[in-house]
Amino acid sequence: MDHAKQLAQEFSIKEEYAENIISLLDEGNTIPFIARYRKEMHGTLDDQKIREISERLEYLRSLDKRREEVAALIEGLGKMDDEIRAALDNAKILSEIEDIYRPYKPKRRTRASAAREKGLEGLAQAVFGQENIDIGLEADKYINEEKGVATRDDAISGAMDIIAEDVSDNAEIRKRLKNIIRLNGSLRSKAADPKKDSVYSMYYDHTEPVKSIAGHRILAIDRGEREGFLKVGIDIDPEKCLTIICRLMIKAQNDCADMVKAACEDAYSRLIFPSVEREIRSELTDAADEQAIKLFAMNLRQLLMQPPVKGFTAIGLDPGYRTGCKLAVVDPTGRVLDTAVIYPTHSAAQIEKSKQTLKNMIRKYRAGIIAIGNGTASKETEMFTAECIGEIDEKVSYMVVSEAGASVYSASKLAAAEMPELDLTLRSAVSIARRLQDPLAELVKIEPKAIGVGQYQHDMPQKRLSEALDGVVEDCVNTVGADLNTASPALLSRVSGISSAVSGNIVAYREENGAFTSRAELKKVPKLGPKAFEQCAGFLRVAESKEPLDNTAVHPESYKAARELLRLCGYEPEDIRNGGVGELRSRVEAIGAENAAEKVGTGVPTLMDIINELTKPGRDPRDELPPPLLRTDVLDIKDLKPGMELKGTVRNVIDFGAFVDIGVHQDGLVHISQISNKRVKHPSDVLRVGDVVNVKILSVDVEKGRISLTMKG
Repeated sequence: MDHAKQLAQEFSIKEEYAENIISLLDEGNTIPFIARYRKEMHGTLDDQKIREISERLEYLRSLDKRREEVAALIEGLGKMDDEIRAALDNAKILSEIEDIYRPYKPKRRTRASAAREKGLEGLAQAVFGQENIDIGLEADKYINEEKGVATRDDAISGAMDIIAEDVSDNAEIRKRLKNIIRLNGSLRSKAADPKKDSVYSMYYDHTEPVKSIAGHRILAIDRGEREGFLKVGIDIDPEKCLTIICRLMIKAQNDCADMVKAACEDAYSRLIFPSVEREIRSELTDAADEQAIKLFAMNLRQLLMQPPVKGFTAIGLDPGYRTGCKLAVVDPTGRVLDTAVIYPTHSAAQIEKSKQTLKNMIRKYRAGIIAIGNGTASKETEMFTAECIGEIDEKVSYMVVSEAGASVYSASKLAAAEMPELDLTLRSAVSIARRLQDPLAELVKIEPKAIGVGQYQHDMPQKRLSEALDGVVEDCVNTVGADLNTASPALLSRVSGISSAVSGNIVAYREENGAFTSRAELKKVPKLGPKAFEQCAGFLRVAESKEPLDNTAVHPESYKAARELLRLCGYEPEDIRNGGVGELRSRVEAIGAENAAEKVGTGVPTLMDIINELTKPGRDPRDELPPPLLRTDVLDIKDLKPGMELKGTVRNVIDFGAFVDIGVHQDGLVHISQISNKRVKHPSDVLRVGDVVNVKILSVDVEKGRISLTMKG
């Protein structure tokens, strides 16, 4: 198969670009490296699009591999012909290849295989030929008591079983039936026990077209079935299906044709429909899984790319009842300054003592922000914090942050290596504080699927989910870049071209030799070879380097071009440090971008990237996003009234809406129908995790802790 041609068509790109991407991937280049530093070769596609192309290429190659395997198996049986070869060559999806292979696939013992063992294949072929023959007399030839064919009826029954199985194995029939079910079928769910109440009650008598059912409903129905609350199946008019089968199989009007028709009906009800139903349901689940994984990945990307709250000493509070609230103070670089345990939910005396401790910490370390975990006792801790802030003159804000995965991280080897002197409960408080200071740097330490910004993530195919989320983390880390002298091993291991082992070697080298003084010094790190250096160098920053380009995203391979560009525009390299190249872009425009690119020996896309970096050296792309919403007071759900207008932060985007933090312990739901006055196809078209939005209270159910919101004007 010509994969480049197919990818070019599917992704609407030049065939040349598709060929280049395939070559770059096959040469071992990472997706972030290709996206950032090989733009001329692929037309400036972003990392997400290149990752989609890479995944599609992998599927096409696995399809080809299976195509070759099946062809070899059929040839080995001596059954290959031009028709089968053409069908295999034209198969576009894996299930089509498997349907072609189905008649030749070794089967467990079936009624048909038993009939074949009794020597009834010839009778089946005679009937299937649909000539005008006397079926009874023909059947008599196959009576053989030793083989278990005692009567004419035994012979005919066995022949019918063989015909039914042959019909059920027909690839064209299966293809057409699957298509008609996809277009006209309905997914039906009913209660396994109507008297038993459950969260799936809305699906106790539910029917929805296969072609339009929403992915989140498929996943909910699947889970309800697994948990024993639902019975699920597909409805389709059997007459439509039988008409298709008979049109392909019936060639005459005689007794043999009537037998074949009866065998077709048996094949449909006993063999074809149950099998095709399973396949269609599997397709629906796979598509729903993929949609949910994409949504999870999008939410994760937006969460990781939340703007850091820079330059503040932060206090992290990990709430708790019985064991108290763990407190940690970290400086603006994330270094732990102090820890304590307070009891803001205990006696009045303990609450007062806890207030004094928190106030003292704020004053002693000049803390400007407080991060509160959103787990057990979060509401009480938030109210306690707001009271404290209101009783002091110091300017302090707080934010409730997700503590998803914090306990897993706290007990990990990584946390123990980072904070060996701290109890694991205090490590959680440190992690919560750092999440506010720099979400990306802290959240890379946690398994992505534990971060909690998806739906039904525990039902997903875990390998595929991990691959997709790991790709998101890799893209985010490399979009932002990492400081070579402060980045943790977890962050470094996500940098293009750096494995976990090499990230450990970088940190070990740093600890033994002191801070890196240049990017070039990376070449001295054990097991970091030329290819790894090529892949990672542009994503690592060295602020301490004498070479100003080492603190930009300009790749070392483009240093010569960058220096030539500076010379061409009348600048010196040192001008980069003091922000003295502010007119670089306008000077290049005066020369002409294509002309300048030719003179410095690079392509226009790379030239524009160099200009962006030189005018804003060491820039963090997250700084261009709106800052997070920090609070100084707290609301109780009982304070909420319909019609109240509030400002909130989007915490999670799902298929049917978005959850918004409005400063109450419970997040409110903006249903998809309440996002805009215009029709919204999917919430992600309008909202992103981290967006600060204006909402209005629609309704409040205090008992169930449910808040309905609207964004409509």
